Amino acid sequence: MSTHATVDAMPSPYTFDPATTALLVIDMQRDFLEPGGFGETLGNDVNQLRSAIAPTEALLGACRAVGLTIIHTREGHLPDLSDCPPAKLHRGAPSMRIGDPGPKGRILIRGEYGHDIVDELAPLPGEPVIDKPGKGAFYATELGQLLESGGVRSLIVTGVTTEVCVHTTVREANDRGYECLVLSDCVGSYFPEFQRVGLQMIAAQGGIFGWVAKSPAFIGALQRSAALPQAA
Repeated sequence: MSTHATVDAMPSPYTFDPATTALLVIDMQRDFLEPGGFGETLGNDVNQLRSAIAPTEALLGACRAVGLTIIHTREGHLPDLSDCPPAKLHRGAPSMRIGDPGPKGRILIRGEYGHDIVDELAPLPGEPVIDKPGKGAFYATELGQLLESGGVRSLIVTGVTTEVCVHTTVREANDRGYECLVLSDCVGSYFPEFQRVGLQMIAAQGGIFGWVAKSPAFIGALQRSAALPQAA
């Protein structure tokens, strides 16, 4: 039994069934959003990403209230770096690269303080956390199997960064047949121009990769759906 909901989105309204929808929160980690992490070692202003935290926190609360499936991801690598290719390992300044010591532990290494999700968006018990070695959430992870086993067909996508891990994941999901809605205020980029163009690219050509909306529009649709009598 389910009740469909519709969100005012670009390039057209986005309709979803909460019973087959999952919220995907991508890489909201200290290493990307706080000083001293990998994002800053690449020369980025981490404050550019932090505006996505509060809307995502409100979104999580709304999704948890109605029992929507929630999945978190973290980008990072094994302590021996065996899953980190040289093309990625050599990014950043020497002595400030993946695996090197940083203010929050070894940079982008699983199990370190900086690798984990920021306190405001910490997963609750029972919410899966997918550890991924690449930019896309499907590559070398159990995400595809998890979605398939849960009957998920629609993905509400949030996280950082818009043009890298979010875009890569949405493209992967689109190729696998998932209908993706990206919430523009719950994703972020270190570069305002990349944020703007990245969102335009998703919704271009009639929604070539998916739809784009703001989180209040989605929350409203979700809450209205939850208040309606369930249809067989």
